[in-house]
Amino acid sequence: MEKETVLTMRGICKSFPNVKALSHVDFTLRKGEIHALMGENGAGKSTLIKVLTGVYAKDEGEIRIDGISDAITIRSPQEAQNYGISTVYQEITLYPNLTVAENMFIGREKGVRVKWKERDRRADALLESLGIPARARQQLGSCSLAVQQMVAIARAVDTDCKVLILDEPTSSLDDKEVGMLFSLMRDLKKRGVGIIFVTHFLEQVYEVSDRITVLRNGELVGEYEADSLPQVELVAKMMGKELEGLSVIKKDSAAAGGSQKEVFYEARGLSSVEAKPFDFHIAKGEVNGFTGLLGSGRSESVRAIFGADYVTGGTVSVDGKPVKISRPVQAMKQGIGYLPENRRRDGIIADLSVRDNIILALQVMKGFFHPFSRAQAEAFADEYIRALDIKTASSDTPIKSLSGGNQQKVILARWLLTHPKYLILDEPTRGIDVGTKTEIQKLVLKLAEEGMCITFISSEIEEMLRTCSRLIVMRDRKIVGELTGEELTQDRVMLTIAGGDQ
Repeated sequence: MEKETVLTMRGICKSFPNVKALSHVDFTLRKGEIHALMGENGAGKSTLIKVLTGVYAKDEGEIRIDGISDAITIRSPQEAQNYGISTVYQEITLYPNLTVAENMFIGREKGVRVKWKERDRRADALLESLGIPARARQQLGSCSLAVQQMVAIARAVDTDCKVLILDEPTSSLDDKEVGMLFSLMRDLKKRGVGIIFVTHFLEQVYEVSDRITVLRNGELVGEYEADSLPQVELVAKMMGKELEGLSVIKKDSAAAGGSQKEVFYEARGLSSVEAKPFDFHIAKGEVNGFTGLLGSGRSESVRAIFGADYVTGGTVSVDGKPVKISRPVQAMKQGIGYLPENRRRDGIIADLSVRDNIILALQVMKGFFHPFSRAQAEAFADEYIRALDIKTASSDTPIKSLSGGNQQKVILARWLLTHPKYLILDEPTRGIDVGTKTEIQKLVLKLAEEGMCITFISSEIEEMLRTCSRLIVMRDRKIVGELTGEELTQDRVMLTIAGGDQ
């Protein structure tokens, strides 16, 4: 028996200057289901969510909510919440310096006097009923990211939520934390809450979702039962073309870096305030990677290589010559580029244009007292906007207006403009769509074929196996293994991470 519908959106249209963001899109959510909303960056997912939550006003179409006979108009996020529509975003918007209970009820307590004990009892009861491992009087900042996400969900549920939107909730969580979140989602599903799940992790979609809606270029591709849509077909529908197969992306570059044995960069006993001493080298034309669980020291190691953290020891040679790299500008002058793990915090400068973000690294190397002319800057930006197919109205567009995948391409363009000999990519595909992921992976292998050496870090082991010819395995901020050739299998990587026989 088909479940009752809780949300219906029909013929939704939304346009911006020169852009048709949504064109007659339909979406249906049932009570007690987890419904994945899928599509590449720029497909229209965020716009559809913002129309539903009152951030944007729709141009055409209608929205209906269970229990209300007429179509509704949602003018603000507060109105959406009044209709039982709540959203938990990827970047948590709670207050880490306040208690869990204060975060759950802030802005919803009436009157001057707050009944603290009653509020804390109510919070504890809700947390316990949802299986959330937190206490009312605990400071939110002391909780893990996963628990903070769950507290945000508890806050939404307490507002008599009918529709819960989870926007990339797992992007910063490890496997154990994802499991905790999925348990909560399944519990809410049993309670009849309809959940819209926005994610770029295909495996997670199939682990927890009942149905899948795919958007592409602002249009509805289709709505499918998850168990009847194979993963490869989902990818094809998202991209609008048949893929050659993500699993064979490395076929043309199976030994990326194996053909050229000349070492470009070598470190001995390199350490920083965040990284324990380690040895490392990379050959010209090689793609290697650091892998390990979150907190294993992957990012800390490459930050030491780039001089992004204070270097405390070790020796470094580039092209066989001893060099000192204790600051990023010194690394840049040695031909080293670095795309950081946290794109928003360390990568983009949100209020600057696409053009200014692209030329930033080259301008640093040239010196800010010798600025590029406007014509030079435009030429540089236009070249890489075309080369990387960056979706932007113009090079003047503020980078914060771009999708996550296109922001990532801009940062890649920034470093490619410096013509680096060695490029470090830390989580270059996190939080972006599968199509852009594939483009970046293919670009990495193409650059390696041209002689560039690349260190690639990803939380997805399968992605590392597709792109790297050598993996350095880390645990507890120490290198515990190195895998090449036939050893490059997921089982072998996991066994090495776990400390099994090597």
